[in-house]
Amino acid sequence: MNKHDNSNNENRSTKDQQLEEFRVRNDGKHMTTNQGLPISEDEHSLKAGDRGPTLMEDFHFREKMTHFDHERIPERIVHARGFGAHGYFQVYESLKDYTKAKFLQDPAVKTPVFVRFSTVAGSRGSADTVRDVRGFATKFYTEEGNYDLVGNNMPVFFIQDAMKFPDFIHAVKPEPHNEIPQAQSAHDTFWDFVSNNTESAHMVMWAMSDRSLPRSFRMMEGFGVHTFRFVNDQGVAHFVKFHWKPVLGTHSLVWDETQKLAGKDPDFNRRDLWNAIETGNYPEYELGLQIIKEEEEFNFDFDILDPTKLWPEEIIPIKIVGKMTLNRNTDNFFAETEQIAFHPGHVVPGIDFTNDPLLQGRLFSYTDTQLSRLGGPNFHEIPINRPIVPVHNNQRDGMHRMTINPGQTSYHKNGIASNSPSPLSADQGGYEHYAEKVEGRKIQKRSDSFKDHYSQASLFWNSMSEVEKEHIVSAFQFELGKVQSKVIRQNVVDMFANVDGELAARISEGIGTITPEVKSAASTQSSPALSMLNTIKSPLTRKVAVLVGNGYPDKALSNVLQALTGAGIVPEIVSPKLGVVTSDGVSRLEVQHSVLGADSVLFDAVLVSGGRQSVDELLMEPKVPDFIKEAYQHFKPIAAIGEGTELLPAVEGPGIVVSLANDDLRMFNLNFIDAISEHRHWSRLI
Repeated sequence: MNKHDNSNNENRSTKDQQLEEFRVRNDGKHMTTNQGLPISEDEHSLKAGDRGPTLMEDFHFREKMTHFDHERIPERIVHARGFGAHGYFQVYESLKDYTKAKFLQDPAVKTPVFVRFSTVAGSRGSADTVRDVRGFATKFYTEEGNYDLVGNNMPVFFIQDAMKFPDFIHAVKPEPHNEIPQAQSAHDTFWDFVSNNTESAHMVMWAMSDRSLPRSFRMMEGFGVHTFRFVNDQGVAHFVKFHWKPVLGTHSLVWDETQKLAGKDPDFNRRDLWNAIETGNYPEYELGLQIIKEEEEFNFDFDILDPTKLWPEEIIPIKIVGKMTLNRNTDNFFAETEQIAFHPGHVVPGIDFTNDPLLQGRLFSYTDTQLSRLGGPNFHEIPINRPIVPVHNNQRDGMHRMTINPGQTSYHKNGIASNSPSPLSADQGGYEHYAEKVEGRKIQKRSDSFKDHYSQASLFWNSMSEVEKEHIVSAFQFELGKVQSKVIRQNVVDMFANVDGELAARISEGIGTITPEVKSAASTQSSPALSMLNTIKSPLTRKVAVLVGNGYPDKALSNVLQALTGAGIVPEIVSPKLGVVTSDGVSRLEVQHSVLGADSVLFDAVLVSGGRQSVDELLMEPKVPDFIKEAYQHFKPIAAIGEGTELLPAVEGPGIVVSLANDDLRMFNLNFIDAISEHRHWSRLI
């Protein structure tokens, strides 16, 4: 399927149509300056003679060079490395009982969206697969204006009050004396911050888990993090948390894979998203809501406004209310992905805020940073940021103003223009802040209900499978192994002894610290929903490396490839050389990757074709056995047909599927597809 097919054209939204005005296509066009002057020469500057000095009167050279010198803007301080796509959102049923937001009312309405995925700590030039939190920001272009749901792939955060956000970011960024390390939390200042700010314990558990190594943006959950407020048309409010649930399930890479991918393909997650959309495998996410009545605010053993706490799904179930589909890639990365400006304060009627102190700080910070990045207060006029509804107000001038406002007045109230533009009452659709009762003394203090720093970190640990626990311990040992200060390492181990004694002891064993005294766990509760082993298992869009040489068994391999494709799996031919390989008959396969240019880390599974000649060719390439062995060590499904079994490190075991001569390929295909659906086979012994 091509992204420009008729079905997708039907989905071209009002936002797409609006952006069309700003698309300038150069195909078949003559070159001009930025003033529209046709240009006859664009390779040689104006000189006094062919070997003489360049002349300053060459206005085209000066314009071209000046633009080049200024074509970079400041990168985001956090979430600098991002990638985005267009799509639409549809609600499944009206949510009028909870909110009056119009885009959450009619299942027939497709609301245009733009989503930007990102890493947090690294620069724009860092790799996609580093251990990090991932941003998941969605801009809804609604008929009531833009609404931004600005979240992460983890439901909690490191700190409770925005006052500490600059400190946290300073600690996790490269250390100021040598600008090292890039896009990593494995260094002294980050862990010094953690051990001195124990509220970070829960988020650190998530960051050390496989959640920080997503297989794909398409297989990554999203969370609004904060507690927001829904208000319906009767003025009744509910507390709400937002969740994005990927239709393909939530899956991760393994640590060794991420490090190799950072070198083999630092754009791994970007490329995955781009290719999925280009081939019509549109990423889908269902929107889930956790909703609490206002009168139930204090019914729990945690503060629902604490951003370091989640709401366990077993206590407060998630209601699935709609689906988002990403169906169009950007036309220009800079104009769209780099210039899009998100802000949690961009809301619509029916969505309001709470007193979460981290959220309150973000309501200032996001606008402030856009002023620096995008050149002033008119960043809303950049095409990707424009709402699909008209904008009318008395704001004027400023850097990069695009709107031309005719008329004499630019103030309210006025008589000259009959007091226009004028506010709209709430009952007519104007935004009205929720009338929450607020009282208290002005004080710089945190609520006592925020003082529990360990129980949900313990809850998270208790909810993990043994494999996931092992990965968390290994992550701690790797990260703290990079910390130079023995004191900091010891402080971290002592801190996490408050989470779980076993966890602290296992961390300590690998980093040369004193094992702290075992304490009782902060919590004995668990939440099965937190384990990724309980996620959706699907073979759709999984990539399979098909290792094949000349002389492959045409009938058998064709049968398997057809079955894989029919199951929504993407097989790609890998051979010692690019070009074509021929079968033992007359069939030919186009080689998509040479063994030298491909690695198992780029694929979800491996299939080795049979055929004596084919296997002998593969055996002559030294990299082939390593290719298969690496996939095996990463717990990936591996299958082989006939003589291809000679290349396997094992012919039986979890995730190993083989077909010997004269075997029933139907069962082989079903078993291989099931193995691919499982994602990893953790019970495999290495």
